[in-house]
Amino acid sequence: NRYPLCSILSVMEKILLYYKFTPVKDPEMLKLWQKTLCDSLNLHGRILVSAQGINGTVGGDIEDLKAYVKKTKEFPGFKDILWKWSEGGRDNFPRMSVKVKKELVAFETWDEIQVDEKGVVGTGPHLKPHEVNELVSQYGDDVVFFDGRNQYEAAVGRFKNAVVPDTRTSRDFKRELESGKYDNLKNKKVISYCTGGVRCELLSAMMKQRGFKDVYQIDGGIVKYGEAYGDDGLWEGNLYVFDGRMGMNFSDHAKVIGQCIHCKGKTSNYENCANPACNDLVLICEACLTDPAKRYHAEDCQKKEVAREPAKA
Repeated sequence: NRYPLCSILSVMEKILLYYKFTPVKDPEMLKLWQKTLCDSLNLHGRILVSAQGINGTVGGDIEDLKAYVKKTKEFPGFKDILWKWSEGGRDNFPRMSVKVKKELVAFETWDEIQVDEKGVVGTGPHLKPHEVNELVSQYGDDVVFFDGRNQYEAAVGRFKNAVVPDTRTSRDFKRELESGKYDNLKNKKVISYCTGGVRCELLSAMMKQRGFKDVYQIDGGIVKYGEAYGDDGLWEGNLYVFDGRMGMNFSDHAKVIGQCIHCKGKTSNYENCANPACNDLVLICEACLTDPAKRYHAEDCQKKEVAREPAKA
């Protein structure tokens, strides 16, 4: 064996996901410290910091990630962060980005959401994955899953019979919740869910403030539920992720629920429309992708792109 086991293990890479809602007095200082720390450990990824706390996804060598966890836990309020490990690595991200934002998730609710040392004030109770199943088993149709992500994420994977709001961005949720379309859910047990849990900390609080009586969230989000049950529980399909992987499955028998925009065949493959002016993220199966004309969102996008191209000599 030319490569000792210790050498192989030393170059193992992973992706780390986490968030923490806690008051941060100086977000700019936190940003600079995090950027310096990540660069020193050769990590790539995206981190958002605000007066509400921190939300990050970073990839790199597993030993460097462990060092990152150890140092980050030293920051006041970050000691009990729930860390989520995922397959992938440094190359799934183009660079290391750390930015300061007004809020960790752009729901535009900074005027109504409060954060203290315990987290988001008035958020829904956390359910462990087994508690999610127990609640559904006990109350059946009185339990409703409510997707806290965008529609294109839900198109390839979601909880069975979930309610999927008409949203393209997080800003749309306030309008949706106040539209009256979901008033019939206000007396049901609602389990909000999202990728890693950060969006539902805020969404569940928003729902409770708007009259939803019994709102929960999944501790660790879809990631932790998938770790516990794979594709043998209440989740079905592919988990869309915001990095170079684009999506991930929890097992080798994941159900494919996405639908190709052209042939309507089953797929989880997302592509950007070939018309730069459109650039919408659309589901296109591998078979249709071999046809250059089908790399477009729609026929109209192709016509506009052809019209924009300069005439050949």
